[in-house]
Amino acid sequence: MENKTLDSYKGNNEKEGRGVSHGKIILMGEHSVVYGYPSIAVPLPDIQAVCRVTGSEDSFVHRSEDPLSTAVYSALKYIDKLNWKIKYDVTSDIPARRGMGSSAAVSIAAVRGVFDYFNIQLQEEVLESLVNEAEIIAHGTPSGLDARTCLSDKAVKFIKGKGFENIDLNLKAELIIADTGIYGNTGEAVGKIRNMGKKASPMLARLGKLTEETEEYIRKKDIINIGRNMVKADEELGKLGITVKKSDLLVKAALDEGAYGAKISGGGLGGCIIALVEKGEISEKIRMKLIKEGAVEVWTTTL
Repeated sequence: MENKTLDSYKGNNEKEGRGVSHGKIILMGEHSVVYGYPSIAVPLPDIQAVCRVTGSEDSFVHRSEDPLSTAVYSALKYIDKLNWKIKYDVTSDIPARRGMGSSAAVSIAAVRGVFDYFNIQLQEEVLESLVNEAEIIAHGTPSGLDARTCLSDKAVKFIKGKGFENIDLNLKAELIIADTGIYGNTGEAVGKIRNMGKKASPMLARLGKLTEETEEYIRKKDIINIGRNMVKADEELGKLGITVKKSDLLVKAALDEGAYGAKISGGGLGGCIIALVEKGEISEKIRMKLIKEGAVEVWTTTL
């Protein structure tokens, strides 16, 4: 490949930087994680976001209210290229506001795209730091779990105030993610639980215990009990008032068709449900049933 100096990229529409990232989904522990209990998230390597960075006739303009623009700005600032004439374009298979890490994933892709455009090596810790700057715009006070899982090829356990830990997944099962088509509303759900006060404590404690048990079941490759805990967790989340009719319908459909377990995932009041299933014909059967029952999109990933 022909070597070019960085100056030759300035305003060069032929040069392209490319960054890729993937989504994530919460397996167990949503909402209880806010109160100090563990949460487990899994990466979705086949559900991706791609950012292409190219030369432009105009200098980059930062829109401070936009997480994606902030990710690009933060990357350019870090490498001292704020005045360079570039533009960016993102294509993503990760729907927004569904608990699948959309904002973190597109920010990761954007930062990688900028560094690739300028042919500058990007350290993982720098990437995570720059992405978390964008996540502050998206979520106010993010835990960092979305960014960490969207950067990982392993499941990630997170405990508030204690940090992250990777978990190896080799369950020889599949996780089906089904989109209700309804925007999730994490802020409203968090507020709803907070307003319940002490009435929410038993459900939150139970969710925490179920997550701890599930981590142990993952290590033992005990798919049956992981599934059972997912069902129990969905019941507790329902008691907290953050499920909706559509998510309840999809959870029931997956269980009726033979899923090991199913539950809502993420903030709730919409978003996605997940189902743990056996590989093979039953997985396809459940996928088709979810589509029939109104899921607007369905993905399958191997755990």
